[in-house]
Amino acid sequence: MPPNNSMTTRPPTGGGRRLRRRAISGVVATLAAATVLGAGGAVNATADAAPAVTVTVDAGASLGTVPDTGLGLNTGFGDGNMGDATVSSLMKAAGVRQLRYPGGSGADFFHWKPGSGTAPATDFDHFMATAKTVGAQPILTANYGSGTPQEAAEWVKYANVDKGYGVKYWEIGNEVYGNGHYGDGKGWEQDDHADKSPTAYATNLVAYSKAMKAVDPTVKIGAVLTTPGGWPDTVKAPGDSADWNHTVLSIAGNSIDFVIVHWYPGGSTTADLLNTPGKIGSATATLRSLIATYAGSHAASVEIAVTETDAVGSPALTSQAAALFAPDTYMTWFEHGAADVDWWNLHNGTDQAPTTVNGQTDYQDGGVLSVGGCVGGKCQPPRETPYPTYWGIRSLTALAQPGDTIVKASSGNPSVAVHAVRSSNGGLNVMLINKDPANPVTASLSYAGYKPAPGAVTTVSYLKGGTALTTASAGTAASQTLPPYSITTLQLKPADGKTTASTTGTRTTSSAPAAATPTSLRSSGAAGAPGAKPTHGSAPASQTSAAGGPQTDGTTAATTPVGNAVAHDAPASGASIGPLALTGAGSVVTYGIAAIIAIAAGSVLMMRRRNAKAVHRGVNPEDC
Repeated sequence: MPPNNSMTTRPPTGGGRRLRRRAISGVVATLAAATVLGAGGAVNATADAAPAVTVTVDAGASLGTVPDTGLGLNTGFGDGNMGDATVSSLMKAAGVRQLRYPGGSGADFFHWKPGSGTAPATDFDHFMATAKTVGAQPILTANYGSGTPQEAAEWVKYANVDKGYGVKYWEIGNEVYGNGHYGDGKGWEQDDHADKSPTAYATNLVAYSKAMKAVDPTVKIGAVLTTPGGWPDTVKAPGDSADWNHTVLSIAGNSIDFVIVHWYPGGSTTADLLNTPGKIGSATATLRSLIATYAGSHAASVEIAVTETDAVGSPALTSQAAALFAPDTYMTWFEHGAADVDWWNLHNGTDQAPTTVNGQTDYQDGGVLSVGGCVGGKCQPPRETPYPTYWGIRSLTALAQPGDTIVKASSGNPSVAVHAVRSSNGGLNVMLINKDPANPVTASLSYAGYKPAPGAVTTVSYLKGGTALTTASAGTAASQTLPPYSITTLQLKPADGKTTASTTGTRTTSSAPAAATPTSLRSSGAAGAPGAKPTHGSAPASQTSAAGGPQTDGTTAATTPVGNAVAHDAPASGASIGPLALTGAGSVVTYGIAAIIAIAAGSVLMMRRRNAKAVHRGVNPEDC
């Protein structure tokens, strides 16, 4: 878990933080600069001046469906603003369908009893009220570090028998492999058990599963695994016969319903970060192989949940590169069968001063909404201002909604990422992400299994420096000019004009997600990926407004057209936009454990357990 100055804290992933601009192959030296107009507005770019990238969409090749509760977000029991009306509205507008609680490393010292929380209105019942308002399902982390199977079973009884909440998904502990068993005995994760080995965790995991399912046989239990390719994956500690993943699954494989990894791939440059989703396929393949080996006859039903992810460890945390990384990461995990991806974090805060990344201020904050704090005399935007990462996630609402069919799509150049979805109303949506920070690109698209209608198409874009998604009628299904560092989603109609009304209603970014009802996380099966171990740390300081003033409708989008573009929340005629689903992973640095909870002036600070040992990544612990 990353450094949460809201709940927990993650260390940067080694290496220098100076950005090396990555050029797209074939870029003409004299490309005209694209100019962003207004709040996310239109771009002046000449198609014939931009290099061409070939994009192919096979609408007949299904990669599974968008998970019902795939689009997730982490929340913490120290976040006193979690349930604010503005915050709930922003989450709902972003299509958030799952909320993780009680948050990162804090889960291993959190005792759930009614009224438990470190800030007003952050206990379990208040969290559930927030989830209901947002229209999101909960995924809960039972306290392994300082808890017991009996305490977890009592939580299940309270949640599902006494209160009727119907909570299905329960993780057993958070990053338990960070308990000090590996390395020099120091770790970032609280674990009060005398035996901190994977054998002990697996044995106790079976006990947790039995106790919790005795109360409610329908609950699903998740096992904490190390992320393939990230520390301490494949490491064998003295006295152990196998590494963490093989040991845990060999003992508990028949007692679990899903496995958990955290995805923090990092990267010394923004270009490195934006290439990391390419590693997800091999990671999920490794996880599927492990599950097939140890889960027996129910292996096919064991799901993969990425319950933490963000761009920590890279130069960008809140600026545009992180915004581009977010939807690419979500969709790539879904394409490889992950059932859930939860971004870290709703609010996080930071103890790092802002930096400049590609000409844009990066507040070095792991949250999607500003906490309005100040570091070194430099202050964040007002509380609840959405960072670009929020808009990157919200861009997914223009691409898909739960139940839509993910289809195969490929790009002829890694500088442009592509994802495509067949919508339930017969349309085809294609998301194009231009990773070049300075140059526009022309995407030349071809289709198999689908014939788009001719003429201009509806596009929904998020541009560098934008404070909204914008809808426009631009380009054609065959050719689109992609502004630098942008997310552009094409919403295509079939040539025969045969579209049907969405079964879940009009798909707009402000539409309400489906009512919270128990549902499976499952999508389709396949692969996993490495990451960089972070930590979580402190809760948000008090914030007041977005963009300098209070928000009442969950959006900073303007309602005034800019050129031929309009704010996304005022869709162009015929636009079909709607809610989706979220998730994450990471490599590791070892940290000493020391939790600090400070409550002052209405704000909560929960500094994540950080201290320690930067040996695995060459990280200065003071930067965590």
